[in-house]
Amino acid sequence: MRPWFKRSLFGVAGLALVAASMGGCAHQRDWHGDPAEFRAKMVERVGSKLDLDAAQKQKLGVLAEKLQAQREAMRAGSDPRAQFRQLFAGNKLDQAGAQRLVDEKTTAVKSGSPEVIAAAADFFDNLRPDQQQKVRDFMDRRGRGWSRHG
Repeated sequence: MRPWFKRSLFGVAGLALVAASMGGCAHQRDWHGDPAEFRAKMVERVGSKLDLDAAQKQKLGVLAEKLQAQREAMRAGSDPRAQFRQLFAGNKLDQAGAQRLVDEKTTAVKSGSPEVIAAAADFFDNLRPDQQQKVRDFMDRRGRGWSRHG
């Protein structure tokens, strides 16, 4: 693998973990607010951990918006758990329904991924080397340590 491609791949993976941690916090039981407000708080929290400047925070905000849009596309306006439970509603697994569900989710991922990858690359590529290292360290800890508890 070419070094630049490998670095880019690790960068995107790291940003995905950062985004996942941001998204995971949204599912806390005590969160019932506006998604835009939550996104702003998470950008501020991650921004303070990475010591981001205003331009970098803006790029992180764009990444967070793209990830939220991707998440909404994956949900496709319905409850994914209900869709999954429906596959097991009869006395046999609805194989055709399962394949449709996989196809829908795969299409959603494929259609939104270029924008997410571009936003992730734009954010990560504009970090200073010490900030990039913090993202890598975060990935090595599997996301532990950036929450208010860790």
